[in-house]
Amino acid sequence: MQLDFNAMTKTELRAYVIAHPDDKEAFHAFVDRFTSEAPPKTFDIPKSNAEIQEVEILIKRKLGELKRS
Repeated sequence: MQLDFNAMTKTELRAYVIAHPDDKEAFHAFVDRFTSEAPPKTFDIPKSNAEIQEVEILIKRKLGELKRS
């Protein structure tokens, strides 16, 4: 029986990939789904310690926002 990964919710697909780590087709469907829905923003690599610290602060701030929501 062939599974329809497109019919699965994100949660179902993630759970399936975790339960079946050798299923390459499921993994590719998972990556394709999440990549297609990811924001298209890109950022330059930090070039100094100050920029690295700024990125760390932004990441911690965003994680804090996600925990509160």
